[in-house]
Amino acid sequence: MSGENDSQTTYTREDHDFTSQGTRCAAWLYRPDGAAVPPVVVMAHGFGAQRDFALPAYAERFARRGMAVFLFDYRNFGASGGEPRNLVSNSRHLWDWEAALTYVRGLSGIDTGRMGLWGSSFSGGHVIVTASRDAGVSAIVSQVPFVDGITTAYQTGIKHAAQATVAGVRDVVRMITASEPYCVPIVSDPDVFGLMNSPECKPGYMAIVPEETDWINACPARAVLELLLYRPMAHARGVKCPALVMMGEKDSLIYPKAVEKTASRMREVTLIHLPVGHFDVYVGELFEKVVEIQADFLARHLGL
Repeated sequence: MSGENDSQTTYTREDHDFTSQGTRCAAWLYRPDGAAVPPVVVMAHGFGAQRDFALPAYAERFARRGMAVFLFDYRNFGASGGEPRNLVSNSRHLWDWEAALTYVRGLSGIDTGRMGLWGSSFSGGHVIVTASRDAGVSAIVSQVPFVDGITTAYQTGIKHAAQATVAGVRDVVRMITASEPYCVPIVSDPDVFGLMNSPECKPGYMAIVPEETDWINACPARAVLELLLYRPMAHARGVKCPALVMMGEKDSLIYPKAVEKTASRMREVTLIHLPVGHFDVYVGELFEKVVEIQADFLARHLGL
């Protein structure tokens, strides 16, 4: 597959597979044409999503700026293997990030000494944790990042947190008894329980789901119990590389002050406030704005 945009670099896209804890993960590798040994950006999707949910548009822009891009699906998602499907687990996702970086470092024709990480929403938190653990990361972009389970529960409301916890416990009981998972909607209207159901969620989320998809809007409810204890902000001081953090001031899922606190702990950070909600960054004029800022940041810190 190839792409082109005026005088910018063209690229090719390759299918790749790697293994994470014995399970196959699917990925695309974008290679910019004419670049002998380009730097690389590793990317993955947000909560309950797939790599084809709006992320190729970012990857294509970065590739046209001369960066290789490795975009992957977590285990149990998209084209990757694993059961049960759509199992959201930050600990498993972080293992997948580690496996992806190991695989990318074994690829030929890429300068893995110049490696950037890109994440958005849930994966925006994962890139913070991953960079804090991996000294070989040169830069990160963290867009509308999930940074703390407790403040996110506060942001979405006590009633929602209680409903989610009950559902999570119900699913864990089923897991212990080797029964089928108890699944709940990933995204829903405000009057229907879903893991994301503030007014902006369903229209914003569904706007990035491709028309032809086999994705199912449901995930095992046990995800909530692990999510509540997940605190990427606790790892922020360990991020030594340059970081670009882009936050939504009207984000209904992520507590803005928690993002500010997270960014303040990083050694070299650019924090950009956007007067928008959680999903606005993926489409339209705002996408055009943020992707250019991100491409400039990555190009600068990856030596282009």
